[in-house]
Amino acid sequence: MRENFFDAKETMLYNGLKIVTVKRNTQLMSLNVGINVGSIYEDESQRGIAHFIEHMMFKGTHSKNNEEINDILEGLGGDYNAYTDYTRTVYSITALSNELEPAVSIIADMLINSIFPQSELNKERGVILSEIKTSIDDIEDLSYRKINEIAFDRNPIKYEILGYEYSVNNIERKHLVEFYKKYYVPNNCCISVVSPFEHEYVMDIIKKYFNLWKYNEILKKYVIIENNKPIIKKTFKKDIEQGTITYLYTFYGLTEKEELALRILNNKFGDSSNSILFKELREKRGLVYDVYSTLDISKNIKTLYIFTSMDSKNIDSALNIIDLCIDKIINKEIIFDSNTMKQIKKVFKTSIASTLEDSSELSSYVLLQIMEDDDIFKFEHEMEYIDNMKGEDLYSVANKVLKNPTIYIIMPEKSE
Repeated sequence: MRENFFDAKETMLYNGLKIVTVKRNTQLMSLNVGINVGSIYEDESQRGIAHFIEHMMFKGTHSKNNEEINDILEGLGGDYNAYTDYTRTVYSITALSNELEPAVSIIADMLINSIFPQSELNKERGVILSEIKTSIDDIEDLSYRKINEIAFDRNPIKYEILGYEYSVNNIERKHLVEFYKKYYVPNNCCISVVSPFEHEYVMDIIKKYFNLWKYNEILKKYVIIENNKPIIKKTFKKDIEQGTITYLYTFYGLTEKEELALRILNNKFGDSSNSILFKELREKRGLVYDVYSTLDISKNIKTLYIFTSMDSKNIDSALNIIDLCIDKIINKEIIFDSNTMKQIKKVFKTSIASTLEDSSELSSYVLLQIMEDDDIFKFEHEMEYIDNMKGEDLYSVANKVLKNPTIYIIMPEKSE
């Protein structure tokens, strides 16, 4: 039955490297490689180091310099990207299927043989400092940075993934090399490949370039789990035209079925153009241009955010409407009847189908599942849960999650 969705095979090499190969009818190959380290594993002196290393992976290996790496990646004729978040660092390539071996070869070289040349390090430090300043100037990014800072005392998601100007300036080559040697090991890495090739063929390529990567024991920093503080804070900023409102909730301890119910609720609540928040704040009252809610349900990160921006004179009204929408859900004044649930389920199943149909999205999904030590066919169970889910399940999870938020407001500072 599972091959009706996709034909997948999971393998672990002797060095601890986890691989999932997916065979499907496609002209493309999508390669995703994830290292299980992100900003939550950094110490105070290391803020931003995981992200810094992500940048430096493209800057030189024992056999290739920065230009040669970029020329090879460009020569694949597809898309390549990398990102760092709280829990992981991911490198991805999507190109025509006959580029699979060159793609695996260059990614392996970058991960295993990077040398962190000092000249490139100094240049990339400037790039990252510019990225940090750009994030601070972006009012939406700033809202998220600040609400994370005020919501927690010890939870490491209070710290910025990019790091800070002081910490990035203090990171030296020896610090990068030490962090890299500690975490960039095969037993802390996962690979997913979607292609038209047989599993054995793909595995032969991966073994060719990754087999000599040496296993090394790692001891990760303990991640502190902490709920958000239920407070409201308002600050003022110069040179902005609009204010922002950001809500943050945490929800540790939900069951798998409750997390699924929350994902379904979130889609109806704020994660679609037809959401409850969008209708109330924009369509009915014209208070905002856009409003959305977003979830993170990684193992050590359980957060729900609401974000919107508006003319500062409308901030109090927008706050009242957001609270009213939440109260209406909790008090069952917004009805999740059988017709509503049928539509919600259809939207959710469409989202799953879209992921399965797109080679790049599928490769990314598979990678994230194996990095979380989760079943790559988990969506099968989720679709069964969805079929049996009732409106009461959404009300129940709303009562557990949508309470005691951290609320952060940015207001334009009035010129004198």
